[in-house]
Amino acid sequence: MSGNTFGKLFQVTTYGESHGKALGCIIDGCPPQLELSTEDIQSELNRRKPGQSDVTTQRKEDDVVEILSGVFEGKTLGTPISLIIYNTDQRSKDYSNIKDVFRPNHADITYQAKYGHRDYRGGGRSSARETAMRVAAGAIAKKYLNSHGIHTDGYVSQVGSISADAINLKNAKSNKYFFADESKLEDLDAMFAELIEEGNSVGARLGVRVTNCPIGLGEPVFDKFDADLAKAIMSINAVKSVSIGNTHNILDLRGSEVRDEMTQDGFKSNNAGGILGGITNGDLIELEFIIKPTSSIKSKGQTINAAGDEVEVEVTGRHDPCVGIRAVPIAESMVNLVLMDHLLRNQAQCGTIDQSTPFKK
Repeated sequence: MSGNTFGKLFQVTTYGESHGKALGCIIDGCPPQLELSTEDIQSELNRRKPGQSDVTTQRKEDDVVEILSGVFEGKTLGTPISLIIYNTDQRSKDYSNIKDVFRPNHADITYQAKYGHRDYRGGGRSSARETAMRVAAGAIAKKYLNSHGIHTDGYVSQVGSISADAINLKNAKSNKYFFADESKLEDLDAMFAELIEEGNSVGARLGVRVTNCPIGLGEPVFDKFDADLAKAIMSINAVKSVSIGNTHNILDLRGSEVRDEMTQDGFKSNNAGGILGGITNGDLIELEFIIKPTSSIKSKGQTINAAGDEVEVEVTGRHDPCVGIRAVPIAESMVNLVLMDHLLRNQAQCGTIDQSTPFKK
């Protein structure tokens, strides 16, 4: 019960540390005969990997994935799929000065308290480097889901104080910030130039939309679909809150305004975000989440060391001025893992059933 495995039927177990020899994962429960190549996985990893632009960490990792098992002649076997990525650009010396110092707002002190022994190089297992394997596993889920017409799209809607005026998914796919409003790109350029100059960071608001999700995914009462989505997103490094559906002005509205009334043609609104009673209703699934500012910054801060003495800490190394940017493909992958797991669970319990509703459309 170590918390390194996600899912029930489509299970993903990850392993490895930020500055260890390699990162890897085992995927168990993938259906057989799914056409799968390293290119399917690599294309998703390339969206997450570090060092791609001047606004992300300059650690240079190609994140080249190898398939070690579970695939033969270009198709999945139905047996465990093993993936591995070797680390190539570790600079462990960047962390030698904080070996016995606990960085503020990091997992250093909690890992030390829990295990009595920790890998201080880049945060070890608590590093966002681990999420590379989530993206790799999510790419397999994505391939299966896309073949069933289910699509997931992530985006950034706010960085620091700069917010998108409207959400355009095409915009999010065409700029280095994954930002959903291209009219704000110059403002973002100016903000990041300032952040990089002063060695500081900001947080971000991100979103994920799922289109063409079938009706019926989700298990009452503890494995509700939205509950599992929230857990999946909250498991991503630096995430501090998750919301599903319309939560922006929900406290200003009455029940008569929030309830998604129905006609013969379907729902008149989607305040529920595509989920009712923890079960998907076939409408657009919409979720948002907030990521805190990167804690590894150059400005000095107060902390304590292993002896309990108060000291100042200044973190060196290569870090993101906003971790929210590279979190988009991670969030998409986690949502895809939830979708994949619940799709298989629904098929196992209910089989191929008529999912039609009284709607006449």
